[in-house]
Amino acid sequence: MEEIEFKFIESNGINLRLAMMGEGPLVIFCHGWPESWYSYRHQLPAVAKAGFKAVAYDVRGYGESDKPHEIEAYTMKNMTDDVIGIIDALGYDTAITIGHDWGGPIALNTAALNEDRITATGTMSVPFTGRGPMPTLDLWKEIYKDRFFYQLYFQKEGVAEEEFESDLNRSLFITYTNSDGRGMQRNLEKGQSGLVPQKDKNSSFLEGMEVFEDFPGWFSKEDLDYFVSQFKISGLRGPFNRYRAQNIDWHELPELEGAILQQPAFFITGTLDPVNFFIPSEQSLIDRISPNYKELLFAEEFEGIGHWTQQEAPDEVNSLILKFLKQVS
Repeated sequence: MEEIEFKFIESNGINLRLAMMGEGPLVIFCHGWPESWYSYRHQLPAVAKAGFKAVAYDVRGYGESDKPHEIEAYTMKNMTDDVIGIIDALGYDTAITIGHDWGGPIALNTAALNEDRITATGTMSVPFTGRGPMPTLDLWKEIYKDRFFYQLYFQKEGVAEEEFESDLNRSLFITYTNSDGRGMQRNLEKGQSGLVPQKDKNSSFLEGMEVFEDFPGWFSKEDLDYFVSQFKISGLRGPFNRYRAQNIDWHELPELEGAILQQPAFFITGTLDPVNFFIPSEQSLIDRISPNYKELLFAEEFEGIGHWTQQEAPDEVNSLILKFLKQVS
């Protein structure tokens, strides 16, 4: 981390903290929940060394970036405008966006809504889907009915925050280690296919989840300590507000209806990523997502890898990202 330059910039009316390395064409990394710029600690040096300006940032609501209180501040439109503001603040005309988890839709929708500013894009875990058939939270209510689904649980303002913030070390450790390759394999062995056990919709997020006694190979106590330090600054309201703003997105971005992503793109996931189990389908994931892309240069699934793709398999992910950047530069 000594070589990383931290910089605060103003973007879309708020202040964002950037972590930057290298010089050259701009590559912006967008992180997901519940994470930080630090989620790309393995990617920044590799991309910078390859001749790019690699920038990861604390998404609004996280770490040392600003944390507006209202739910409406966390719409996808605001998130994508934040990325454009980073490009402007750094003096660039265009950028390549790369995202993971919620950072995936941020990276992809920034590209879809700003074809003149984003020249290429790629994501881990979450592919491009355009606009769903109905507001997202309404869709989850249709699918899950009386079953627990974490995104619906997060709608209860203050309740989810209290559960997580009462013991950040425990909450984050359980979240990270239940949805990585090891945790998901354990879940499958117990007959459950998702991040959390099958349980009543009135349950809490952490209820019934595995508490491992040791750290997995991809993730250390030092890593956990850093993430915890960031959430001690930010709390969880902003991160949960992204989930709460999903229905606003549907009404605010009708131009994503039937959208096909135009820029060159890539997609990487793990075979044990819980996102793959949200909506059961007989089609393979790659077959399902391909029609949403005009130029999907490659799509890769890593055997045995869970949700934290670029952290669980950094060397493999870096190799593919560098291959992609070479193709599109």
